[in-house]
Amino acid sequence: MYENLRSIRNARNISALDMAEVLGLQTKAAYYKKESGNIRFSLEEAGKISKFLGMPIEDIFFDNEVAKTETNHTA
Repeated sequence: MYENLRSIRNARNISALDMAEVLGLQTKAAYYKKESGNIRFSLEEAGKISKFLGMPIEDIFFDNEVAKTETNHTA
């Protein structure tokens, strides 16, 4: 689910165990559950990751893509 986070982590050669330690998790499996989207990151955890990576939360966790189809809303 968090493809961007995974690619940033892999590009920087940061292990899942390193990320688990940043978040205070006991195992890399616990981290993988979060990175895969099975368990959501808390805002506090997102902040820790942002600080560790030196990047804004938005650049890590949010997709900036625009929908290919327009949605019509009526007021």
